[in-house]
Amino acid sequence: MKLLNRLSDSFAKSQTAFFRFFADTFFRDRYGHRALVLETVAGVPGMVGGMLTHLKSLRGLQRGNGHKIHELLAEAENERKHLMFFMEVVHPSVLERFIIIIAQAIFWHYYLVLYILFPKTAHRMVGYFEEEAVRSYTNYLELIEAGEIEDVPAPEIAIEYYDLLPEAKLSDMIKYVRRDEMHHAKVNHAYGDGRI
Repeated sequence: MKLLNRLSDSFAKSQTAFFRFFADTFFRDRYGHRALVLETVAGVPGMVGGMLTHLKSLRGLQRGNGHKIHELLAEAENERKHLMFFMEVVHPSVLERFIIIIAQAIFWHYYLVLYILFPKTAHRMVGYFEEEAVRSYTNYLELIEAGEIEDVPAPEIAIEYYDLLPEAKLSDMIKYVRRDEMHHAKVNHAYGDGRI
């Protein structure tokens, strides 16, 4: 069993490094655009996991797993909100919109198959994805605090969602988004461990 867990963990880390390579190559230091495109993909795992768990519960006539369904669908919705925030901060080019469509289509099918065959590994991979998101948002925040990226006003949709002060800035919003990603990492690692 320990060998399987190590293999699962190694696979999840390798996939995270693979996807990180593409994000680093295409976006480099364009953190707003990077966040925008990656949040379109980040909303996929929660929806896939929630949907498959829901269907399994229906097929098995089971009452259980309601908390997991809710948690995963809430994660997907939270990631969608992040996308809406960044749509107000940066405006995607035609190329980025095309990349979004292709990336989401590929990742949806990839993650669906992975989740059907190896759900714990799928959760572990998302846990590592979310850890990478935390690092990316930390880097983004550091550049804003260093004055290399303008600390523009936070979008109204983010101010309402997080109940921020009306004068909140992009840096304030990123702190909350990063906190969400930390939570998603913790939850997906717990599902990957089979703890919840």
